[in-house]
Amino acid sequence: MRPLSARPAFEGRGPGRSPGSGSGDPVTVLPTALDPHAPEYAANRAAMLAKLADLDAEHAKALAGGGEKYVARHRERGKLLARERIELLLDPDTPFLELSPLAAWGSASPEYAVGASMVTGIGVVEGVECLITATDPTVRGGASNPWTLKKALRANEIAYANRLPCISLVESGGADLPSQKEIFIPGGALFRDLTRLSAAGIPTIAVVFGNSTAGGAYIPGMSDHTIMIKERSKVFLGGPPLVKMATGEESDDESLGGAEMHARTSGLADYFALDEHDALRQARRVVARLNWRKAQADPAQAPAEPPKYDEEELAGIVPGDLKVPFDPREVIARIVDASDFDEFKPLYGSSLVTGWARLLGHPLGILANAQGVLFSAESQKAAQFIQLANQRDIPLLFLHNTTGYMVGKEYEQGGIIKHGAMMINAVSNSRVPHLSVLMGASYGAGHYGMCGRAYDPRFLFAWPSSKSAVMGPQQLAGVLSIVARASAAAKGQPYDDEADAGLRAMVEQQIEAESLPMFLSGRLYDDGVIDPRDTRTVLGLCLSAIHTAPVEGARGGFGVFRM
Repeated sequence: MRPLSARPAFEGRGPGRSPGSGSGDPVTVLPTALDPHAPEYAANRAAMLAKLADLDAEHAKALAGGGEKYVARHRERGKLLARERIELLLDPDTPFLELSPLAAWGSASPEYAVGASMVTGIGVVEGVECLITATDPTVRGGASNPWTLKKALRANEIAYANRLPCISLVESGGADLPSQKEIFIPGGALFRDLTRLSAAGIPTIAVVFGNSTAGGAYIPGMSDHTIMIKERSKVFLGGPPLVKMATGEESDDESLGGAEMHARTSGLADYFALDEHDALRQARRVVARLNWRKAQADPAQAPAEPPKYDEEELAGIVPGDLKVPFDPREVIARIVDASDFDEFKPLYGSSLVTGWARLLGHPLGILANAQGVLFSAESQKAAQFIQLANQRDIPLLFLHNTTGYMVGKEYEQGGIIKHGAMMINAVSNSRVPHLSVLMGASYGAGHYGMCGRAYDPRFLFAWPSSKSAVMGPQQLAGVLSIVARASAAAKGQPYDDEADAGLRAMVEQQIEAESLPMFLSGRLYDDGVIDPRDTRTVLGLCLSAIHTAPVEGARGGFGVFRM
């Protein structure tokens, strides 16, 4: 991924005032207490780098597609790989933000390859940010399995919310038939999405590189623009064998669904390409003629001022043990422009850091967990801050490291439920775009209050250090043990402590495995697990994409805040 701006040389630490980006106005630079020579930093960095190595190994599986045998067979046919097609489609030397690369990781069925036989992401074509999907024909012929469907639906959701033109690079035999019971009913949403995108004025473009048959024929059929390739594209509802079985008619691929037939006879093909390179060239020309404009222009004519501190240091901030707190301001200082952050209510509800910044020129409100637990003050502070962001039409970034809302008699009597509900109400009804990054823990209702997946953030990414579940493994196993022990006592039965210890160990192991970012990313509960050092670039790409659509906050419209 190409950085959006040059990484700065290290410019010192500590509090201070420095000139703004050409305005002459002073900005407040966050101080730092991070010591990259400290043993704690070295330990944190080593733990993060080990997790990143594991992540790279899993990403390599997605890049490998169907494996050497099927990649070689695909190349022998003179065809480009899915990511090669994307690279030729994109403007030279522009970044591609790949989404959900670990889809299907850890799935119960081993035939579902990591990546779910599809590549999705956001890239720039003829100066236009587009949502791009490309089926991977080296994985079971590009057939769609349940995870392919989930990944494609998520891509459509992103395109619709951010008004991104959609380009589908298609080569697929349709549904993976052994999985049809999990695909057929929900799969119709793919075609519904294409028509809704078009109805909303969001362009849809299909480039057919090979088979696009059965239900897959509706992708070019429902796209605004369709490009087919001579002697390569095959688009039909029923292939020759099915036609023979259904009607007794003899036919061949070309007369039934070839590119030339669709270009000359059926009219399904809008453009007739001679080969794959020509098809991608024509796709670029289609985008160039869209007359597409962003709702909000990119904010700065001059490059945004980079952070004052080295982004490389982001690898050593989060402790290997998430029970050890860390200051999220150290993260903020390394991702926002000029490390400039105006904190909101710094002395109130100090377990939640809130404030205003810019990231690659885009205004941004930030909510970041400081000590893990959310109390009543933090919840009320968050609700007010979210309302302010909506008044000002400013997107919000949620940086997660929370164990949830505080429990206990004192806090229940103090109204933690209604105050936590106030925060969740504000998040739920906020209309400015939300971005979420899971840095550390993200447990329980705290995950909801910090705009977890169920609350429709425009984008949600995780660091390899993160964990997310209803609660921590030890707490969950302990709760089950207490309940079981109480149940045995109520029945007057003896309690088997040895069996209890075995059960607790099993539950802890299960919850720990299910809390890890690769497990959650495999289920598309995030849009990808990223290197912390890429956070500024990734968020910058997302903010730019978000501003293709209007950014408008709620003016009122929040639910009843229980006071």
